[in-house]
Order: sequence, then C-alpha cells, then structure tokens
Amino acid sequence: MKKIACLFLSLGMYIIADAQKQWSLQECVDYALKNNLQVLQNQYQLQSQEKNLDIAKKGYLPSVNGSISNNANFGQRVSAEGLINRTDNFNNSISIGANILVYNHGRLEKQARKAGYDVEASLYDLETIKNNISLQIAQQYLSVLLNREIVKINESAVENAQKNFDKAKKTTEAGTTALTVQYEAEAGLAREKQNLQNAKIEKERALFSLAQLLQLPNYKDFDVQPYEISEISSPLQSEDELLEKAYSFQPQIKAAQSRIKAAETQTEVSKTAYWPTISASAGIGSSYYNTLHRTYITVPDANGNMISVAQKQPGLFEQYKDSFSQQLGLSANIPIFNKGITKQQVEQAKINESIAKNDLAQQQQKIKEEVQKASFDTQANYQRYLAAVEAEKSTQLALDFAQRSYDAGKSTIYDLNIARNNFANAQGSVAQAKYNYLFSQKVLNFYAGIPLEL
Repeated sequence: MKKIACLFLSLGMYIIADAQKQWSLQECVDYALKNNLQVLQNQYQLQSQEKNLDIAKKGYLPSVNGSISNNANFGQRVSAEGLINRTDNFNNSISIGANILVYNHGRLEKQARKAGYDVEASLYDLETIKNNISLQIAQQYLSVLLNREIVKINESAVENAQKNFDKAKKTTEAGTTALTVQYEAEAGLAREKQNLQNAKIEKERALFSLAQLLQLPNYKDFDVQPYEISEISSPLQSEDELLEKAYSFQPQIKAAQSRIKAAETQTEVSKTAYWPTISASAGIGSSYYNTLHRTYITVPDANGNMISVAQKQPGLFEQYKDSFSQQLGLSANIPIFNKGITKQQVEQAKINESIAKNDLAQQQQKIKEEVQKASFDTQANYQRYLAAVEAEKSTQLALDFAQRSYDAGKSTIYDLNIARNNFANAQGSVAQAKYNYLFSQKVLNFYAGIPLEL
C-alpha cells in the first residue's frame, strides 16, 4: 500500500511540475518553428520544389514502355464462290520500346538548373517565415516580461498604500487626524488594488497572446521564465554597417537573387525552342494469330488426287519466334514556323527577368527602411530610457520627501498620493522604455545575423 501511495504521490508531483513549466525564449522559438502552420506550409512548398528538381534531373534518362494487345473478332463473310465462311480470329502482339532525347540545345540541363534555383528560393522563403515568426515571438515574450514587471511595481504600490491606510486608520481612531484622512487613504488603497488587478489582467493577456502565437493546444498553464535585465548598454553598430550585413544575411534578399537566376535560366530554356530536337528510339516486338476455327487447304494425295485437309496453325511461341522484329530509329524535329509563339515566350521570359530584378530592388529597399527604422527606434528608445531613469530618480526623491512630510504632519495624504502616483508612473515608464529598447536592439541584432536570445 505504501508503495502505491508513493507511486501516486510521485506521479502527482511530476504532473504539477510539468504543468508549472516555464518556457525560455529559445524554447518558444523552437516550438513555433516546429509546429507553426505557416512554417509547415512553406516546408511543403519546399518539398514540392525539390520534387520538381528531381523530375528535371530524370529528364536525361530514356523512357521505356512495354505494350501488349489482345483482340478477338467474330463474324462471317460470303466468298466469291457464294460460300459462307466464318472469319473468327484472335490476334496478340507484344512490344518493348525505348526513346531517348539526343539533342535539344541543352534544354534539359537548363531546366534542371532553373529547378535548382527554385529550390533555393523556396528554402530562403522558409527561412524568411521562420525569422518573421521568431521576431513576433520575441516581441510578445518581452511584452510578457514587461507586464510581469509592471505587476511587481503595482504590488509594491499596494503594499505602500496598505501601510498608509493602516497608519491613517490608527491615527483617526486615536483622534489625531480627521476621518477624511482615513477615507482618502482607503480610496488610495482601492485605486492601487484596481491598478494591480488591471496589471495582472494585462500580464495574462500577454501570456495568452504568446500562447496563441505558439498555437499551443492548452494555454492555461503556460508561463515563461523570469528574466532580469542587469544592464542597458548604448547601441554600438552603425547604420551603414548594419545595412551591409542585412543585405548579406537576410534570406528574403537571397530568395530574390535566386529568383533572378531562375528567371534568366528560364529565358535560356525558352530560346532552346529555336533549335531542332533529335531523338533516338529502339524497340522489339512479336505477334500471334489464330483463326479460332478449322481452315482447310487442298493438297494432292499419294495418288495425285486433290483432297481437303485441316490446316495446322503454328503455336504461340513458334509464332513469337517467327514474327520477332527489331526496330531502330532516329528522328529530328526542326522548328520552321510556329506562329511566332517561341519569340513571344522568350520576350515574356525577359519580362519575368525584369520583374525578378525589380522584386530584389523592392526587398533591398524594404530591408533598408526596416534597418533605418530599427536603428532610429533603438536610439530613440535608449534616450527615452535614460530620461525615464532620471524621472524615476526625481520622483523617488519627491516620494521620500512627501512620505517624511506626511509622517511629520506637515503635508496631507493627498500630497502623498500624488507623489506615489508620480513614482509609480515613472517606474512604469522605465520598464516600458527598457523593454522597448531591448526589443529594438534585438531587431538590430537580427538584421546583423545574430540569433535571437535574451
């Protein structure tokens, strides 16, 4: 019985520990990249392009086909002598043939090369989706940490408001302060509790949003690991340096470059239609025929008299042997006039080249704008953080002075509440600026090719 009890206790502790698991940023990113439906969709597209490449490479191989046919015919006809004869018969034929492309001005090689560039582009598209999802998760993860810190700020504010209320209640009961002081302290405590409840709701909302982004089946027990930001350093990398790295590392740029190569190769493929195509073929075959009824032939007997005897038909394998045939062929298809379709296809392929090059320019412009924005946001958020820290220090001094003045009876509880609210707002501004700066810094690192991590 004790062993069973211990087993159930251990199982219960394991379940609780699993339910209380706290996810790191890397675990969130890894889970999303493995299970996100957008990622899976792009993985399927990549697999489809890889199959296209395999098909293109197998174009060099010969095609071999075998065939077998069986036919039975039933009926009769009237001969020239007016006799009615049966025409029932059965015939069979078998053959094996091979066909291989000998020359088409490198069309197969160009098609395989174009399919290879399509695979590259799909691979980079997959990386782009993964990067975008990773950034979204990092932003939402930091939002959870921010809201968790705001909860702590509000918990501290509630604790201080509770102390002031307890003190006001005692002094009011002792008759040293008016009843309005107690009521105001109670109202201040109620406001801080309301702010704390709102902060907790926003923290749960942030967790819920992150769980939805991860597409978790069960989000109620989801939580993230705590993280303390020990030091905030100023941004170091220049905008030009970041832009150069972004052009080198970002997969959407590489995908656009691969699509340019694919479009240029498709133009070469279209031009091969101007050239002749030469194919070689070889085959073997045989056949069998049976009348399905007796046939007679007239032959002389030993005495020279003409008699009718049943004709013996050769067997299946005997006819296969006698009818065995071989075939070799070489054919050329020379384009002379196809209504100008090939010319139009070449011109269309060149237009697609221009589209692909324009797409690269658009991607480069988009990356440039995003890097410039990230650089500006980083600098701005860093300045906001420094200003918020100074404001926090000032409001801390003001709150300490207001508390001492209130304790000494030189100021009212209204003044103390105002100072406390100002300090809480300053703390919230520091937390907001800190996490905004941290995220914008992570974005810059992302464009520089540095993995996302805290």
